[in-house]
Amino acid sequence: MPVSWRKSSYSNQDGGSCLEVADGFAGVVPVRDSKVPSGPALVLAHDDWTTFLTALKSGSLSD
Repeated sequence: MPVSWRKSSYSNQDGGSCLEVADGFAGVVPVRDSKVPSGPALVLAHDDWTTFLTALKSGSLSD
C-alpha cells in the first residue's frame, strides 16, 4: 500500500523543522521528519497523537 505523507500546515517553503504524517491507518498515526523522508517513521496510537496535539496547541510543551 503506497503511503501518502503530508506536511504540517505550519511548514514553510524554506524547509524548517517539520513533521509529516500519513493518514488512512486504522488506530495509528505514522509520523516522520520531513528533512529525512527515507528515514524511520514513528508510529503512534491515535489517542497518543491526539494527546500530543492537544499539549502542543495549549503550549504546555517546552523546548
